[in-house]
Amino acid sequence: MAAPMLRRFLRGRRCGTPGLSGVLLLGQREAHSGAQGLLAVQKARGLFKEFFPEKGAKVELPELLDRGSGSFPQTVYCGFDPTADSLHVGHLLTLLGLFHFQRAGHNVIALVGGATARLGDPSGRTKEREALAPEQVRGNARALRRGLEAVVANHQRLFANGRPWGSFTVLDNAAWYQKQHLVDFLGAVGGHFRMGTLLSRVSVQARLQSAGGMSLAEFLYQVLQAYDFYYLFQHYGCRVQLGGSDQLGNITSGYEFIHKLTGEDVFGITVPLVTSTTGAKLGKSAGNAVWLNREKTSPFELYQFFVRQQDNLVERYLKLFTFLPLPEIDHIMQLHDKEPEKRGPQKRLAAEVTKLVHGQEGLDSAKRCTQALYHSSIDALEVMSDQELKELFKEASFSELVLDPGTSVLDICRKANAIPDGPRGYRMITEGGVSINHRQVTNPESVLVVGQHILKNGLSLLKIGKRNFYIIKWLQL
Repeated sequence: MAAPMLRRFLRGRRCGTPGLSGVLLLGQREAHSGAQGLLAVQKARGLFKEFFPEKGAKVELPELLDRGSGSFPQTVYCGFDPTADSLHVGHLLTLLGLFHFQRAGHNVIALVGGATARLGDPSGRTKEREALAPEQVRGNARALRRGLEAVVANHQRLFANGRPWGSFTVLDNAAWYQKQHLVDFLGAVGGHFRMGTLLSRVSVQARLQSAGGMSLAEFLYQVLQAYDFYYLFQHYGCRVQLGGSDQLGNITSGYEFIHKLTGEDVFGITVPLVTSTTGAKLGKSAGNAVWLNREKTSPFELYQFFVRQQDNLVERYLKLFTFLPLPEIDHIMQLHDKEPEKRGPQKRLAAEVTKLVHGQEGLDSAKRCTQALYHSSIDALEVMSDQELKELFKEASFSELVLDPGTSVLDICRKANAIPDGPRGYRMITEGGVSINHRQVTNPESVLVVGQHILKNGLSLLKIGKRNFYIIKWLQL
C-alpha cells in the first residue's frame, strides 16, 4: 500500500470518476449557489449536523465540493448494514443527505454492509447484537438493495427538475471482503491502527464499561468501516462519508487510516438521529421501527406516522425529510398558525415522504385508506384492492364467500363468524352494533343488496362494535 502510488492514482482521477461502473441511475442536477451553498443550506435545514475534521470542513471541504460541483464531481458515500430485510425511517435522513449531494451534481454511493453486518456495529448500543447467519445476511442485503433501488427510482421519477444530477450507485462490501484472507488482511491493514486510539472511541468505552463488555468482532467493526472508506477512496475517488451522529467515531477511524496511508484528507458529515417522542432512537433494535418495505409497514401506516407528528416537530421534519425549499416551508407554517386544526404541515410532510418511499401509487393508496378508515368513504372502499384492505385492517378476518340468493345480514355475520350463535348475536344487529360498508344495519333479515352491502369491487367490510372488522370477498357475483 504505497502512498505515493495511491496519490498518483488520485491525481489521474481529477478529470472524472471512471470507477463508477456500477451506476444505477443518473439524475438531474439541482441549482445551488456552489457547494458552500449546499453545505450551508443543509446545515440551516438541520440535516448536516457535524463535520469532521472540523477545521478542514470550514475551508477545504467547501472548496473541494465547489470544484467538484461543475465538471469534476466528488463522490460521497453512506453505509447501510443489512441487520434486517428492510430500511426504516431512521435510515431516511442519511438517504436524503445522499440525494441532496446527488442533486448538487455529485456522485453518491449507498454501501450495503453485507460483510460488516456479520460483526455488528456497537455504536449507540448497550449490548451486543444477536449474531445473524451468513445466509440471512445475504438475504437481507439483497432486500436492502431492492429497497434502495426503489426509493432511488422514485426520487428520479417524481422529484426531478430538469437539471443533470450526479449518479447513484449501490455497492455491497462483501464484494471485496470475500476476496480477503484473514492473515493477509490483518498484516496489510492491522499495523496502521493503534490500540490506544481504537480503545478511546466513545462507543468502545461505553461498551467496555458495561456489564456485557465488548466482543472482538464488535471491536473490529470500526477497522472494517475504516477500510471501506479507504477502498471507496482508492477505487471511486470517494472523499466524503455520510453517517448518523453515532457514526462519528467510525468516520474518524476512516479519516485517520486514509490520511496515514496516503497523506490525503477526507471528510465526514453526520446527520441527526431520528428519535421518538420519548427520545428513543427509531430502529429495529428499539422495537419501534417504521419500515420502508410495504410488507412490513404499509404506505398508509407510513403516511399516518408523519400525519401524527406533533406541532412542535413538524417544521423541523419538513426541513429534514423533504426537498421543499425553506421559504415554502415558512409559508406552510404561516398558514398552519392561522388554521392549526387542518394539520396542513403534517399532511404535506406525510405526502412528500410517502411519495418518495412508495411512489405516487403508494401515496394514492395511503390517501384512499385514510378516507376509508377515518372519513367512512364508500367511494374509497369501492376502489380499494384486496392488498390495501388487508394492510388497512391487519387484524381483520378475511373470508371468501359465495353469494346465495336471499343471503341476509344475519347470514353474512354468521358465515364470517362475526357474531355468536343464537339470540345474543341476533340482538347485536338489532341493537345497532353491526355495520356493513360504514352503514349501520339493524334488520337481521334484510337481504344483501349489490351496490350497497356489496361494493363494486366485490367486497364487504363488516364491523362489529367499534374495532372488530371482517372483510368478505364475494365469489361468482
